[in-house]
Parts: sequence; C-alpha cells; structure tokens
Amino acid sequence: MRYRFAMRRLARSVVVMLLAGVTLSLVPGDAFARKIGVGDSVMRGATTELRARGFRVNTTVSRQFSEAPRLIRSLKRSGHLPRKIVIHLGNNGYIDPADCRRAVRAAGGRRVFLVTLKVPRGWKAVNNRRLKTCARRHGAEIIDWAEYAVGHSSWFARDHYHLTARGARKYARLISRAT
Repeated sequence: MRYRFAMRRLARSVVVMLLAGVTLSLVPGDAFARKIGVGDSVMRGATTELRARGFRVNTTVSRQFSEAPRLIRSLKRSGHLPRKIVIHLGNNGYIDPADCRRAVRAAGGRRVFLVTLKVPRGWKAVNNRRLKTCARRHGAEIIDWAEYAVGHSSWFARDHYHLTARGARKYARLISRAT
C-alpha cells in the first residue's frame, strides 16, 4: 500500500515538473538523493561522477542563472528539493544579483552552495564577485572551483572550461567534500 502511494506521489511530481518545463535526469535511487546539483554544460560533464557521490543532477546546456529561482521553486513544490543544493551557473552570461538572491531564498532554509566559475569569458570576474557577495549576504556557501582548478589544464577541454574525465572526477570530488 505504501509503495503504491509513493509511486502515485512520484508520478504526480513528475507531471508537475514536466508542466513547469523542468527536465530532470533520474536513475534508480536518484529521487531519494540528499543533494542536487543545478547547472549547465560544465556540471553536465560531471554527471556520472556526481551521481556516484549521491547527487541528483539537473543540467541544461547553456542554462542561464536567471532560470535557477523558478527551477528551485518548482522542485520545492513537487517535494523533490533535497536539503543541499549546489548551483553552478553563470558560465553563459552575466548573473543578475537579484536572481542569485531569489534562488537562495527559493530554497527556503536549505543549504545552498554556489560554485565559482572557471570560464574564459569577460564576465567571469564579475560573476565570481557576485556569487561571493550573494553567498555572504543571503546565507549561502561558496565552493571555489575557480581557485581549486588553477594550474590544472589537464582537467579541461580545449575550450578551457568544459571538463575532461579527470576534471570531472576532481570537480565532483571538490563539490562532494564541500557539501
């Protein structure tokens, strides 16, 4: 009886997420993960490594930070927002500080971790400052991927920010240890 109830609740949640435009990659046990990673193609490159460390992963290529508040609210309404949320966004454009504030607040008291950027773009320094300011002002924590990755060119593809297999392992290890 409990199993059927749980499956119905899961099915309703999936329908709600689909209607809200949320895409979520699920593997067995994924729905019960205690941590979630929300990101773009950089995080997507470490999906297997993150899942092996107990994360649920929600990534979309070229995702903007502005999508984070809506996504987090949607996951919260569906009952699929774990206690720890890792956000690695900002690689694809400038972060609006208001979006960062809204994303942290949407988490509703859960622990939010913001990952700094290691991307060869003009907005990197600005976005990393904005992430750190957001964390300080709104009670999130920083995972300093930008600093950790310094001097490790073998972790990155030719574009200098997408991950190699080794980089994916190092990235997932850092995030897992920080959370």
